[in-house]
Amino acid sequence: MVEQTDTADWSLIRSFLAVADTGSLSAAAAELGQSQPTLGRRIRQLEQSLGTELFHRHARGLHLTASGAALRPMAETMRAAMNDIAVSVAGQARRLEGTVRITASVFAAHYLLPPILARIRAAEPAISLILQPSDSSENLLFREADIAVRMYRPDQLDVVTRHVRDLPLGIYAARSYLDRRGVPQSPQDLMRHDLVGFDNNDLVVRSMREMGYEIRPEDFAVRCDNQATYWALIRAGCGIGFSQRSVGMTDPDIVDLTMGLAMPALPVWLAAHERMRDTPRLRRVWDLLGEGLQALPG
Repeated sequence: MVEQTDTADWSLIRSFLAVADTGSLSAAAAELGQSQPTLGRRIRQLEQSLGTELFHRHARGLHLTASGAALRPMAETMRAAMNDIAVSVAGQARRLEGTVRITASVFAAHYLLPPILARIRAAEPAISLILQPSDSSENLLFREADIAVRMYRPDQLDVVTRHVRDLPLGIYAARSYLDRRGVPQSPQDLMRHDLVGFDNNDLVVRSMREMGYEIRPEDFAVRCDNQATYWALIRAGCGIGFSQRSVGMTDPDIVDLTMGLAMPALPVWLAAHERMRDTPRLRRVWDLLGEGLQALPG
């Protein structure tokens, strides 16, 4: 059994959980914003204070020992309790000031949110904003973000969601590409052009198949799963691709080639912890984000 000790403070337990969750000192250090040597010292300090080894060191990473596995559920209970304390304290702040952390995809963070955040800052100068671009799903329950902007409905427990709108998609190419290869005159012409697609993400493949075009990932001239980079490839003239109309229709170097085709739409959702949403500054940013997203063109 793992022996309890007063020296096992929350910072050490938090480090232990990060390594247990990621299986790697480097990944855990990146997650916590610490250096790898610092995190390694924290793990050794916790092991010394408990008098037991918590991880087996292997070439492929760190694996929990029996003692580490026994400690993990208690550590997770401690993390939940610390989260409850943070949420409760934050919920008591009644003034429209403080910091709000927003997470969104890299594409949304780059192309959609900056003007919206500028308007929020103009309306509420006492509220500081942190924008965290990420294509992974941050856990709102553990305060990695206060508000999330998602293109799908989050399904975490204790998270409230709001469907803001649907963003229509279009088909686009750079003028430089069309000058080189010519402008397609019909939907059928698209298949004779260089197409930019995703690699592991099947959104473009599914969309084209829904329009009646059988296509495989290897039929794309260029592939990239990072959507911000994907759009940069289209703008650079690599080929014809898909994007949100709110972005494509406002770019003077881009030509709309949708040609009346029925395109799918991306749902836009806001999400926040159910208790955090009622904190005045979060509620205010929540409302202003919704207004800004609703006002996007397209």
